[in-house]
Amino acid sequence: MNHAYFEVAPGAGDTLVPRPSAGSLWGGGTGQMRGSAVSGALARAVERAVPPGPDGVSRRPVRWRVDLFRPAAMAPCMAEATVVRAGRQLCLVDAVLRQDGRAVARAGAAFLTEAAAPEGKVFSPRLDFVPPPPGMRPGTTEDRLYYSETVGWTPLPDPHQNEHRKQIWLAPVRLVAGEEGTAFQFTAMATDVVNMVANWGALGVEFINADASLVMSRLPAPGEGLGLAAEHRFAEAGIATGTAVMFDRAGAFGAVTVSAVASPGGAIDPRLIGVRR
Repeated sequence: MNHAYFEVAPGAGDTLVPRPSAGSLWGGGTGQMRGSAVSGALARAVERAVPPGPDGVSRRPVRWRVDLFRPAAMAPCMAEATVVRAGRQLCLVDAVLRQDGRAVARAGAAFLTEAAAPEGKVFSPRLDFVPPPPGMRPGTTEDRLYYSETVGWTPLPDPHQNEHRKQIWLAPVRLVAGEEGTAFQFTAMATDVVNMVANWGALGVEFINADASLVMSRLPAPGEGLGLAAEHRFAEAGIATGTAVMFDRAGAFGAVTVSAVASPGGAIDPRLIGVRR
């Protein structure tokens, strides 16, 4: 974790001030916050609002949904969470991110109370994703590794400007300076990166996320990073939907869906993301 997306504004409650690392290439790189930072800020608020489970049993996040309905500026923001329902088995929490009093994004999370696993056998698909070699190090400050069919895993995004199926591996990122990040925050931030595998093609990423949703059976192993692997994609009339599997070195644990619209400002080039090491 070489950088953090936010710092807490002194004497301003829980106002988060974005650092340069939270900036996006969308909007021409002129002051728009990246979606993963928005998603992380909302997840932080949700996580803090979840009440303890009944009889001390852990509540496990199973769904994360984020709607990115306005461009978030590189300006102070505050996330507010509301517990919709906290029952013995199910807990629902909603959150809104505001800037200057105006909502720019919202999220919803579902938590289930852990229970004893049933013994009956059920169909499970084969998901044979091969993570990058443990010794491979990212070639940019984004702390990402890149994969496309016919190329394989590389430290830099340069060889993957093509139409082939993609995967990406993300190292853990700290959300707020001075705070220990959590696996839930990291997973929520990674959810927005689905666009990089679902919509990165021969001319770059020409679609911008409208929303992203994750369902998961567990959180990733701490400290190891996680991957996203493109599974399906459908596109017509400037609208694209896609799905990706989320996995770590222990195997697959979730699926992400994304809805996206053709960017009116043109494509972004993933090869320009991050400073070269």
